[in-house]
Amino acid sequence: MDNRVYIFDTTLRDGEQVPGCQLNTIEKIEVAKVLEQLGVDVIEAGFPISSPGDFKSVVEISKAVTWPTICALTRAVEKDIEVAAESLKYAKRGRIHTGIGTSPYHIVSKLNSNPEEILERAVKAVKYAKRFVEDVEFYAEDAGRSDNVYLARVIEAVIKAGATVVNIPDTTGYCLPYDFGEKIKFLMENVPNIHKAIISTHCHNDLGMATANTIAGVMNGARQVEVTINGIGERAGNTSLEEVVMILRSHKELDLYTNINTKNIYKTSKLVSNLMNMPVQPNKAIVGRNAFAHSSGIHQDGVLKNRENYEIIDPVEVGINESSIVLTARSGRAALKHHLDMLGVKLGKGKLDEVYQDFLVMADKKKDIKEDDLLVLVGELGHGERRIKLDFLQVVTGKNLVPMATLRLDIAGEKFTATESGNGPVDAAIKAVKAIIHRKVTLQEFLIQAINKGSDDIGKVHMQVEHEGTVFNGFGANTDIITASVEAFLDAINKIGNSEIVTDVK
Repeated sequence: MDNRVYIFDTTLRDGEQVPGCQLNTIEKIEVAKVLEQLGVDVIEAGFPISSPGDFKSVVEISKAVTWPTICALTRAVEKDIEVAAESLKYAKRGRIHTGIGTSPYHIVSKLNSNPEEILERAVKAVKYAKRFVEDVEFYAEDAGRSDNVYLARVIEAVIKAGATVVNIPDTTGYCLPYDFGEKIKFLMENVPNIHKAIISTHCHNDLGMATANTIAGVMNGARQVEVTINGIGERAGNTSLEEVVMILRSHKELDLYTNINTKNIYKTSKLVSNLMNMPVQPNKAIVGRNAFAHSSGIHQDGVLKNRENYEIIDPVEVGINESSIVLTARSGRAALKHHLDMLGVKLGKGKLDEVYQDFLVMADKKKDIKEDDLLVLVGELGHGERRIKLDFLQVVTGKNLVPMATLRLDIAGEKFTATESGNGPVDAAIKAVKAIIHRKVTLQEFLIQAINKGSDDIGKVHMQVEHEGTVFNGFGANTDIITASVEAFLDAINKIGNSEIVTDVK
């Protein structure tokens, strides 16, 4: 048996059935070209009879791409097949994908028919499609809930009628992996002419088993998988292309391969997500934001020592530059040192321990720490030993309240406290500082700047004060903007000079 698994991508047909994710023709062409670069074997470009837009998309995609087979979906209806054939007239390699339901639910409840009539209609549809194209795929809708003996009869008949691919969909996502694998195995062993066609899987994710069912199918003889980028699709979605491809790539013992250029996976995922306005969940396998992110200190240390300790896939293989060592309150010194090294900051063990303690305090206030945050932390080391330090700050403010600030300063080891009101909480806090430190200073410039624009962000405050004709600059940073403002003011005051600080507040 051939060890190649063919990738049939239905992002532009089944994937596009997600409410609110419809693409126009130009966008579909853009996706189709990227799918061609990715290396997919078949692009299901649309359901031509369903709308003029779908018909046009199949036509234009057929013109735009060269190597993949272009496939058009139909029902087992002659008019559907005729329209599909017309839409494929520019395709270098065209395929008509026709079929009908084979489960008791579909035969009786949906089609109001009987098994013998369904078998007859299936054969008739394949024979009619064969008039227009050589490559005809037949789908047995809801095969997952179809009786295996009856399904085998239908598959044998449509292959005899000329089907080159037979699609065994788990339309409702009902099957367990073992059962789906056994279904494919049953067909392999009980359809006499099965060697004349390729068995395809088309699994939905209603119970979260689409990828597992697809792999079970492949392990039992299927050699085409019907998938979508990011696993998008009807209801809970389809089998994810990237998951199947990387499973086959990772498990060498399966001795199976695809034609996919895996380094294009991530950029294809991003394009589809952006065009369809459908964000990828952060914990999505392979392409999720957190797929190669490590925040636990134990994991981070292990990955930094050897990536394979916690990663079975090199992120470069799917087009991601490197793993992400995310700094959070759970991160250890190894991760902090790694980020500082990348920033060109080299610290001895003692100083690293000091920064790490400050880092933990910051990380408890922020969801995650960015590079700018680290520079702020390390920047604090450059202040040297300050004579005047903020020891305590409490602010009361709100609607219909007069802002009041109480703070305590540590001046050369001696503590001084003051309480003042102001036009706002920052003004009140600055006045409290001035009440302790009797310096004639004028605030000339006050700039507040967010680092990453989140509600839990660190605020950076730059202050410029004038004292006896000389301008001094101060800087402060904190998740609390009032604290950052006081720190910036004190930074400037500390730079004024070492002359004696006059205080009269106890």
